[in-house]
Amino acid sequence: MKKEDKSKNCAEPKVAAEEAAQAASAENAAENGGANAEAQAEEQPEAAPAKETAPSPEEQIAALNDKYLRLVAEFDNFRRRTAKERLDLITSAGENILKGLLPVLDDCERAMQALEKSSDSEAAKAGTEMIYNGLLKYLKTCGLAEIEAVGSDFDTDFHEAIAQIPAGDEKKGKVVDVVQKGYTLSGKVIRFAKVVIGQ
Repeated sequence: MKKEDKSKNCAEPKVAAEEAAQAASAENAAENGGANAEAQAEEQPEAAPAKETAPSPEEQIAALNDKYLRLVAEFDNFRRRTAKERLDLITSAGENILKGLLPVLDDCERAMQALEKSSDSEAAKAGTEMIYNGLLKYLKTCGLAEIEAVGSDFDTDFHEAIAQIPAGDEKKGKVVDVVQKGYTLSGKVIRFAKVVIGQ
């Protein structure tokens, strides 16, 4: 009987130890479960935003139409800009050529003036005048125009004063003489007229 009591007494502390361990693990699980629940609650946003709805077909058509109109307008601006740049390039290239021909035009005028004073044949005068008129006509078709100066008011946009001479009150501030003719090309001054003004 003593042996049975001993085995019962040994078994009871084992069972008690197991029950205590289970109770401790249950308490830990309860504590951890509460902490885990709090952590999960903190991780989740308070209110998830509602999912955005897909745009309707009408909205998609309007958006695509807007993109198309913007693209067309951008291409039209590009086309205009390149056409203007091309025209400016052609004009500036032509301007340089015409500037180079202006001294030749001046020489033709001087030759005609010299031939008028000389006793050379009429054929030389007529030939030089024909060359001058042909060159001037071609340059005018390119947009060249002579700046009118004599008798007009002095204008710094078209004239360059190289001298002043005393003149009457009616000629004060006016162009009295032209030393070198000025020219415009399509409204833009390519050479200022060198003039003498009255003071």
